[in-house]
Amino acid sequence: MHKSYDKQYVKDFHQALLRMKNVFTRFQCAFKGKCSPVHFFWGGFDLAVSRFSGRKAPKHPGGIPNLPNWVTEEAYSHEVASFGFWPGNEALPEPAFYAYIYPEPAGYKDAIAQPTEAYYHETLREFILPYKVVQQADNPEETLSAFINSTYSAGAELANWDSFE
Repeated sequence: MHKSYDKQYVKDFHQALLRMKNVFTRFQCAFKGKCSPVHFFWGGFDLAVSRFSGRKAPKHPGGIPNLPNWVTEEAYSHEVASFGFWPGNEALPEPAFYAYIYPEPAGYKDAIAQPTEAYYHETLREFILPYKVVQQADNPEETLSAFINSTYSAGAELANWDSFE
């Protein structure tokens, strides 16, 4: 089994995660409703934060690769808006930030996300902002904040969530 790694890449990845965590934490703290802590999923290697509306959600249909349906049903038992970063997978083979809301309200995929490089990925059913856009921005934290805030605002408005900010 391959176990070697480049220490500098690991240090760079760690520093990037810490900067992302700062943005996610500010987003978390600005919400007066129920919100997850900023957390790291070892399975997908993604860093994420979620906000909840407080309302029950319809039963999730499941079908997420490598995730048992009973886990999905429990994880999505209440309306949730999630935001995060992951290094990519087969469906999107590049590192990216993501944003989604479950259940997805009508019109969400047509919402305007910021910055302009953000787009809705039909297969993943979430908004995507390529990591390189944030990495190359004059102000990376501001760019990431614009993405999170614009996708959350659109989703919360379309889903008629109470304002907790």
